[in-house]
Amino acid sequence: MKAAYLYKLVSFVDWPPGSLPPPGAPVNLCVVGDDPFGATLDQVAQNQQVNGRPLAVRRMATVSKSSGCHVLYIAGSRRQSVASALQSVKGAPSLTITDGAEAHGSVVQFVVREGRVRFTIDVAAAAQNGLTVSAKLLSLALSVRDGPTS
Repeated sequence: MKAAYLYKLVSFVDWPPGSLPPPGAPVNLCVVGDDPFGATLDQVAQNQQVNGRPLAVRRMATVSKSSGCHVLYIAGSRRQSVASALQSVKGAPSLTITDGAEAHGSVVQFVVREGRVRFTIDVAAAAQNGLTVSAKLLSLALSVRDGPTS
């Protein structure tokens, strides 16, 4: 279910002008750290389009602002923690997605409630990355944060 959410969320987000690749070039959906999806993500993303651009799945051990990731699922690993990965792309036009609400700085956090995958959204993190999340997606979120928690 999370694999399907990864590409579906993209259609509810607006990136800053010029931050997506030119038409025909792929939008990169990157999985950083331990990959929980395997071939399922490749199958789900196959033949998918984002604003007329193909969706390409990339897997990497670590990430930085220059990694070229438009959508970034951060699982964390021994080589780079979730917090470190989020810090390294902070301010880059990337839709960051993590598991668990404790991943401060991630735009979307997957949570499991009553056996179902749901998500929370941090609109302040989205704004910091230059992204705008649609009101429709916000209405579907389990919760919406618009700033740091104390």
